[in-house]
Amino acid sequence: MISDPNKPKKLSANEGIKENSDFLRGTISESLLDDSTGSIPASDAQLTKFHGTYLQDDRDKRMSLIKEKKEKAFSFMIRVRVPGGVCTPKQWIGIDDLSDKFADGTLKLTTRQAFQLHGILKRNLKQTMKEINDTLLDTLAACGDVNRNVMSPANPFESKLHAQALDIAQQIHDHLTPQTSAYAEIWLDGEKTAIGESEVEPIYGKTYLPRKFKIAVALPPRNDVDVFSNCLGFVGIPDGEKIIGYNVLVGGGLGMTHGKTATFPRLADVIGFCKPEQVVQVSEEVVKIQRDHGDRSDRRHARLKYTIEDRGVEWFKEELNKRLGWNLEPTKDFYFESTTDRYGWNEDSDGHWTYGLFVEGGRLRAKAKEAVRLIAEKIDCEFRLTANQNLVIARVSPESKLDIDKIFKEYEVTDSQSLSALRLNSIACTALPTCSLALAESERYLPSLIDELDGIIGELGLRDESIAIRSTGCPNGCGRPYLGEIGLVGKAPGKYNLYLGAGLDGMRLNKLYRPAIPHEEIISELRPVLEDFSKHRLESETFGDFCIRKEYVKETGQGSDFHD
Repeated sequence: MISDPNKPKKLSANEGIKENSDFLRGTISESLLDDSTGSIPASDAQLTKFHGTYLQDDRDKRMSLIKEKKEKAFSFMIRVRVPGGVCTPKQWIGIDDLSDKFADGTLKLTTRQAFQLHGILKRNLKQTMKEINDTLLDTLAACGDVNRNVMSPANPFESKLHAQALDIAQQIHDHLTPQTSAYAEIWLDGEKTAIGESEVEPIYGKTYLPRKFKIAVALPPRNDVDVFSNCLGFVGIPDGEKIIGYNVLVGGGLGMTHGKTATFPRLADVIGFCKPEQVVQVSEEVVKIQRDHGDRSDRRHARLKYTIEDRGVEWFKEELNKRLGWNLEPTKDFYFESTTDRYGWNEDSDGHWTYGLFVEGGRLRAKAKEAVRLIAEKIDCEFRLTANQNLVIARVSPESKLDIDKIFKEYEVTDSQSLSALRLNSIACTALPTCSLALAESERYLPSLIDELDGIIGELGLRDESIAIRSTGCPNGCGRPYLGEIGLVGKAPGKYNLYLGAGLDGMRLNKLYRPAIPHEEIISELRPVLEDFSKHRLESETFGDFCIRKEYVKETGQGSDFHD
């Protein structure tokens, strides 16, 4: 049911927390000094998200600690903003050091081209934040009701066009970064603003946005940022070696709530075209529309996708044109081939080489982590985090290729050529044991599922067939499961909703095929579909397209049709 956007509603509790936070300060500084607990008050836990950190507890230990009448095993996750996924070797080394010094010894690469550090104790939180900033990266606005990390194509050196796309992403990132001095005060021992002294957020205002906001820049024909899943997207339109402008996409988002059909994933609408020099202004005004018109009563209904769903695309376009003071131009033609990453060695336009490294579940640990660290120390190169949780080692000279190959061989890092295309096209969110929202496993489960599916697809001759499989432990969609040709969404411990039929190009949602099934039934349900695909697919037909054509599921036109 569509909400009445004009009906007055009681504001959510989070709005009061933001209103009274003094621009995100709250009592965070005081809470950090309390050594009687590993936790912080609930209001501060909401505010620290804006600073890039979540309070979590180890759910593997939760029940035993409760029985022993002990405090939960609290720790913090820190998300490090990496605009466009661009990271220098020195920065990589700095973050890697912190993962061992204060975190759990692993590095998590996220689906938004960012780092996550897990397992940081409260007593180490401030020092970790300070040392992250010492690398010239930061965590401000990595979480919270603001614009998050801005994504762009993973390798800016692939062409001059890719470099231009990255530059636009960086401009958006810089412009939409919150202006509060609270971050520097709390984490970097910056000078405290005097009581009563005026402080403003020129774009966000005192209460920031109703919910999180996500932006991505894409460059056809590869949709490796899943641009249609973002609140705001820009699709570069090239003419030779120059991007002449960007198609503007609004209203994407993948989170929903089980049992609440008024919540649904939604793909962004393409509403027009703007010149490169207009992108930042468009970004600001779209954010401001959501600031002024987004739902601040129901956080499940607070994303831009619902603002557009309630008021209509035409209303949004008219409102945007009015605020811009000029009209978006008509949309330019474009197409996408896939959302996948490139693996192994590929030559850039300037004669350098790029290595695409598959990172299962985005989690770098043990030997792979050591190998990448050695490359960062020894090889003249640059790093790029991908939106598919993988790593690109860029700007490698022809002479250094052999050195990198030797390092990977020495540390027994698996070559992508030995892996199935299904595994290479997999994404998994963190889920258990740390995510408080997880209903089922994801990162710890998906590899074993793929092990079994690999046996099936090997029998069927589908080992090299690109099939996107994505998993999340809850319906919030951090692993973009509703854009998986095979999507798994945690429903309960050991049980998942199985979705089929998304477009490999990222331009069609999937649909529920079987609800709340255990592992054994996932295998038994997928086997006959895969067998049918291997025997009756059309030439060049993708698995998602096949599932629609053979009517395993109905095609989802838009988010409001998702539950039909």
